Amino acid sequence: MTDKLFLTQYLTLRDVAVRAERVAKTITDEALHGQRLFHPAVYGIPRGGIPAAFAVLHALREDNPAWDMTDDPEKATIFIDDIIDSGETIGRYLKKYPQAVGGYALVDKVRNPCDEGWFVFPWEAKDGKDDEGIRANITRLLQYIGDDPNREGLLETPARVEKAYREWFSGYGHEGAEVLKTFEDGAEKTDEMIVVGPISFYSHCEHHMAPFFGSVHIAYIPDGKIVGLSKFARLVEIYSRRLQVQERLTTQIAESLQEGLCPKGVAVLVKARHLCMESRGAKSIGSTTTTSKLLGAMKTSEARSEFLRLCA
Repeated sequence: MTDKLFLTQYLTLRDVAVRAERVAKTITDEALHGQRLFHPAVYGIPRGGIPAAFAVLHALREDNPAWDMTDDPEKATIFIDDIIDSGETIGRYLKKYPQAVGGYALVDKVRNPCDEGWFVFPWEAKDGKDDEGIRANITRLLQYIGDDPNREGLLETPARVEKAYREWFSGYGHEGAEVLKTFEDGAEKTDEMIVVGPISFYSHCEHHMAPFFGSVHIAYIPDGKIVGLSKFARLVEIYSRRLQVQERLTTQIAESLQEGLCPKGVAVLVKARHLCMESRGAKSIGSTTTTSKLLGAMKTSEARSEFLRLCA
């Protein structure tokens, strides 16, 4: 089943078996080119790769009973992991142990772009969620940066971070059309620009996963319909609570409003500070980035000038 909000796919044992058979066929046809080896061995990359390797081994043995499992990577013919995101982990193993002919995974986002979202394997799921697996990754990150996850101040940090991420990235699985309830009553003689803002927002850049935050001004010229004012803040929230770039965020807000309300024109102005630029790299502290998107009648010089004046 799929949790739409977090794009989470919970794989069943049957799903694992089907994927293992697919991996086994790929190994036989592509990596080994159909040749039968005398002592081929599978190595499961710790931790998730170990149960994945057993599943693939079972499928490989249906064609060649000589396949075996090894706990020594220097004796591996094939490396198996549960998931390949970027290929860096498999790549490191193949570079360090060149005797292996390849590395594969049950979920391979490099070879198969259709494998999107967060995958939870049967050996990870707890009460329908993979909270423990996510928190284990956060613990490893704490170790990577050089801190001790067992010290008192960090004991509850993985759980807090997991909870925070669910809130920070709650925009996935939603679209602006869901919240744009429109009204014709009250819009009969409304044909002048309506401006809402500043609406505060908080997001994370997709390049460094660092926060960027600021304000949004939204304007539209009605064409027989208006929308509840609170919905603008909800619209901004849906698109900001994702990994973003400011330019896309600006466009998504404008196009969603244009599609859902069908006004004569739409304008969106976003001003933000980016911690990826302030706290690292250029370290340009206090600088702001401004983006805008104008659609329909708002592209005229008169409407543009009025909108910018009202946003000042």
